[in-house]
Amino acid sequence: MKVLRCVVFLALVMALMTGSMLAADDGAAIYKSKCAVCHGPNGEGKIGPKLAGTSMSEDQIVDQITKGAAGKKAPHNKPMAGLTADQAKAVATYVKGLK
Repeated sequence: MKVLRCVVFLALVMALMTGSMLAADDGAAIYKSKCAVCHGPNGEGKIGPKLAGTSMSEDQIVDQITKGAAGKKAPHNKPMAGLTADQAKAVATYVKGLK
């Protein structure tokens, strides 16, 4: 019985870890398809500002993506189309990992 519980526990931990890794991968893929054109593939900045090492929090990045902000240049003056809140969070997590 202990062995079975241990196996179930390990399977659950592995499933959670895999889910987290997939979310991070999704954030990278979304960033590369929607953000890298302006912000650079490594967040170094191009047309848009540098994102690597940003002082913005993940929540601020999510808000920028999902709500937009008055006074910002397009596309960030309005919500980015086609992204769910979960996808925006994945992108924010990815951006915070850029160095």
